[in-house]
Amino acid sequence: MISKSKLKEMLELFDEKIGRKKSELNYKNPYTFAVAVLLSAQATDKSVNIATRELFEIADNPKSMLELGVEEIKRYIKTIGLFNAKAKHIVELSETLLEKFGGKLPKTRDELMTLSGIGRKSANVILNELYGLPTIGVDTHVLRLVKRLGLMGDEFDTPEKVEMELERIIPSEYKPFISNYLVLFGRYICKAKNPDCDACYLKKFCKVKKF
Repeated sequence: MISKSKLKEMLELFDEKIGRKKSELNYKNPYTFAVAVLLSAQATDKSVNIATRELFEIADNPKSMLELGVEEIKRYIKTIGLFNAKAKHIVELSETLLEKFGGKLPKTRDELMTLSGIGRKSANVILNELYGLPTIGVDTHVLRLVKRLGLMGDEFDTPEKVEMELERIIPSEYKPFISNYLVLFGRYICKAKNPDCDACYLKKFCKVKKF
């Protein structure tokens, strides 16, 4: 387990190198962010931003999205993986928002998780991005890096276990930002297949040490 002093040093380096950035997904309002998060499952943020550029211009609320319908939504998002299922999720999510939430995106994790295509990780990302809550979204980057950086051991082998442990060890000041730190570090520096060890500013913490 990482010591408190080393953890503090790591977080300060993240803060210096990455900063307290927001999501790289483009969106116009809370509803479009939820749709973008839904689409980002097993897809890159870049591919989602390309697909939603035109979609969000003509449908940026549940009513207008439902008016498009599944087949038309597919036409806009067909470059994204699993687009057939995701188009159906978007329609179902929009229906639920109109029927149960007055067309507004709810602000609790339990309520968000009642929306089609929104699981715990996505709900945490939404709450963190839109409402500034210290919820922690655990994706594949986070799962990989908590081990690689020595934040926790192999027994933390599920997203929920990792989330709970990060909740426990990360100081409150950094909780709203830890997900983005790890996601962006994993996306641009410590990549799964070809990590850029020469550019890595966290070498001293690395448990793989390929450099």
